[in-house]
Amino acid sequence: MRFHILVVEDEKHLAVGIKYNLEADSYRVTIAEDGQTALRIMESVGDSVDLVILDLMLPGMSGYTVCERLRSAGRTLPILMLSARTLAEDRTRGFDVGANQYMSKPFELDELLSRVKNLLHTGNGHHATEAPKPPPPALRQIEFGHVQVDFDTHECRAGDRDVRMTSKELRLLRYFVENPNRVISRAELLSEVWEMNGNLQTRAVDQFIARLRKIIEVDSGNPVHLLTVRDAGYRFVLNPEGKDEAEGG
Repeated sequence: MRFHILVVEDEKHLAVGIKYNLEADSYRVTIAEDGQTALRIMESVGDSVDLVILDLMLPGMSGYTVCERLRSAGRTLPILMLSARTLAEDRTRGFDVGANQYMSKPFELDELLSRVKNLLHTGNGHHATEAPKPPPPALRQIEFGHVQVDFDTHECRAGDRDVRMTSKELRLLRYFVENPNRVISRAELLSEVWEMNGNLQTRAVDQFIARLRKIIEVDSGNPVHLLTVRDAGYRFVLNPEGKDEAEGG
């Protein structure tokens, strides 16, 4: 099967270089030089596109906006962001709007090709060679405390209010739900949820934990479900009966 990749990059020499090397690996490649063109391509032939390589600094519309619009339109294909921006906040925002992976420019070509291959063959693409296994029925929906979450429809209700959760927030919560009562390190979360090097120094995990607590906890300053285990990581408690002395917010 020949995968189709959309490269959204306004630096023509870079776009052509990426296209050349991807085609050398037998991929079909389409180039868009700006966000509006990319969205038009996705609207007209989007079902044939298996992966998007998306630059952030685009004329007229940022890559963040392009990614957000694709996710809002229900596009689930993998998106690999490229950017000269290296701050943790930029990565966090990229993941927040729905990116699967984030690479900083300049990058090694071999790493780019490896990430493309990984994204296309791990069930993220809609033409992946092996369909991903559906989650266990119990994890399609979860109810705990004052929260009800439907992971299939991305619907969340906390108390008497509907809450909009990002795909990354849902993925983080789901990972905790799948691993209840176990201490999970920041490195593991970076690796399993963000698909990043666990040794990377970033506050992305802590920022997302704080945001998640504001949704699922009655009092985010005194959490009972998503606990901090000092010098170790975090532990998710589905039905809390009390907190250990070694744990806190």
